[in-house]
Amino acid sequence: MGIITYKEGTNINAEELSQLFISSGIKRPSNDLNRLKRMIENSDIILTAWDDAKLVGIARAITDFCYCCYLSDLAVNKEYQKCGIGGELIRLLQERIGEEVSLLLLASPSAMEYYPKIGFETVENGFKISRIR
Repeated sequence: MGIITYKEGTNINAEELSQLFISSGIKRPSNDLNRLKRMIENSDIILTAWDDAKLVGIARAITDFCYCCYLSDLAVNKEYQKCGIGGELIRLLQERIGEEVSLLLLASPSAMEYYPKIGFETVENGFKISRIR
């Protein structure tokens, strides 16, 4: 592993995002490139982590920039996990949204122990309507 660099912006394509989702183990529609393209285009903030030209991490968020921010994806290639990349992506996201904005997410069952380690608190007052597909 080389030096990890971080970037902001939609400097990725659907194929790169698909490969990252697959390599990270996160459950996303990795084979639906059109949907991934729309996920990229409709995000308010995309922060990425790179090992040279290889995409190894992403934080993708939707926000109003003044009250709340929803972290849609936090994914790090399995070969790069436990190196602080996810935590740094979260730190950069918080820096970007500022102190007035709450950061919210829905965690996969496998990540429930991870998020409290990087500063998230568990909430019990949430609700959801699941997507159909």
